[in-house]
Amino acid sequence: MFFRRLNWNIVGWFKVVSAISYTIIAAGALMIAYNMVVHGYPIKLGLSFTGGTDVTVKFQAPTTPDALRAALAKIGVNDAQINTLGSLTDKTPGERYTISTQVDFGDQTSKLWGALQSVEPVDRAQSQIASVGPSLSHEYLRNAALALAIAIGIQFIYIAFRFGWNLIFGEVVVIALIRDAAMMIGIYALAQKRADDAFLAAVLTVIGYSVMDTIVILDRIRENVKLMPGEPYDKIVNSSILQTMTRSFNTLATVVITLVALLAFGGASLQNFAFALLVGICSGGYHSIFYSAPLVYILRERELAKTAKRRARERAAMLDRPRTVAEAREQSVRGMSREEIVAARRERRSREKASSRTSGGPARYRKKARPGSMEAAVEETYDAREELDPLDAQTAGLHDAQLELGHEEITLNLDDEPATTPHE
Repeated sequence: MFFRRLNWNIVGWFKVVSAISYTIIAAGALMIAYNMVVHGYPIKLGLSFTGGTDVTVKFQAPTTPDALRAALAKIGVNDAQINTLGSLTDKTPGERYTISTQVDFGDQTSKLWGALQSVEPVDRAQSQIASVGPSLSHEYLRNAALALAIAIGIQFIYIAFRFGWNLIFGEVVVIALIRDAAMMIGIYALAQKRADDAFLAAVLTVIGYSVMDTIVILDRIRENVKLMPGEPYDKIVNSSILQTMTRSFNTLATVVITLVALLAFGGASLQNFAFALLVGICSGGYHSIFYSAPLVYILRERELAKTAKRRARERAAMLDRPRTVAEAREQSVRGMSREEIVAARRERRSREKASSRTSGGPARYRKKARPGSMEAAVEETYDAREELDPLDAQTAGLHDAQLELGHEEITLNLDDEPATTPHE
């Protein structure tokens, strides 16, 4: 209930929140580029992806990880990840270790056993070596990328269906999930952590957790649209975030406390998994509260702007359409020269004559008028009118010619009362 009383404009912080996310992602991308140039790989990958050798060794006397690293460096193993096995109740701690390296010894394990024997005598009965081939690791990597893509696609379809095929909500979830994955990869690259199967499990877990938190906020936005009619949409979104922030913060805090305990006191495998989950959960909570919900408002405003522009173009097109036959003719000849208009009319007349001949109808002849007669003047006016652009008719003074031919204007006075004849 504490966050409900806050006067925070979370929607107005969208640009700052986006800038922070882009900064972290850009820093991770620069580190990935640096690893590609210097080391030849984008991010450190575990044995599940790259292949290599996994050793479980039991010494007959205690030793230290530093001594093991020094012995392995002599045979060219510089990327060894050494973890101690056992518990605090062991009588002689420091005798059992797990060693992981991306160097694949294959059948030449004698060199590795010799390096370990140089530190302390090895109990071969309680020690073993497991190798992961490159073909298996490549298939694993492809399946991991495919699983991630399928998970994101299913999330988009579910969210769109859950909210009545509201594609904006689905787009928001997909964008937030992609940003969460990109931020996790970037932070892993910056921390120089190995991405293994625990990292993949953490990514898929974070996807589910982020969607769960985002759905709560989106559902509250949908409810407040009905409960707050007439309010600006940015105010509705901001109120929805504040109303659900207490629940989001409490859930995030309980998960973070557990992951910090695992990271501090767990084993090596648990620490890697806890670190991946901690990064993903914090990134998912950050985006769900401060990015995903404000993005709904941003995308909605963009859609409304596109709709307004489309309707404005449609209205402009409707205004440009001719409302009368005269306007249609004027638009059809607009931009044409006099010669083009005359040529088009002659071509039209020639087509009409050709069609009348092919139709089998009798050809029509017009009687030639005597020169100087009234009929000849009418024909000359008619011919001139045929060859003249209709836009220039008034300038040419054709209306004066019509008046001279007797087509005088008739004026009707409808206001005068008709004469009455007296009845006898």
